Amino acid sequence: MIRILLLLVPAILLYLAFRRLRKLPPSEIGGRLKKFGWILVILLLLVLAGSGKLNVVFAMLGVAIAFIVRLMPAILHYAPQLHRLWLLFVSDKQRQNQQQSSYRPPRGGGMSKTEALDVLGLKPGASEKDIIEAHRKLISKLHPDRGGSDYLAAQINLAKKVLLNH
Repeated sequence: MIRILLLLVPAILLYLAFRRLRKLPPSEIGGRLKKFGWILVILLLLVLAGSGKLNVVFAMLGVAIAFIVRLMPAILHYAPQLHRLWLLFVSDKQRQNQQQSSYRPPRGGGMSKTEALDVLGLKPGASEKDIIEAHRKLISKLHPDRGGSDYLAAQINLAKKVLLNH
């Protein structure tokens, strides 16, 4: 019974919508057809969800996406405008990957003892125990695994290394 209603309600709504569209002036029909199209898509999705066939739509969508990805070289060959956009997209991705992979933490000789003390928040003459404790506190807060940055973690480690002369 519910399935019959799920098919009957959209049919009635379609009939009423077409009746109303026939009475409109031609200048307003375009805007109304766009709204009508979206309503039709939503109704179709509701009918498919009610009948248990919505998984078919998602399966077809997945197949279509895979098909487009596989045919991308042929599509780009026959559409030069898309080819230029694709090249821009790929070059941006490559540039981002190069920036991420080119990061190197600073080496041991790049920080003075006063800078290292500032990084760890210590005063001159701090003991080895104070240095280790300050390092442990900071690295636990700013480690990349806990949401900190690689750069800050590298600076903290470098400060400890400079102060302990390792």
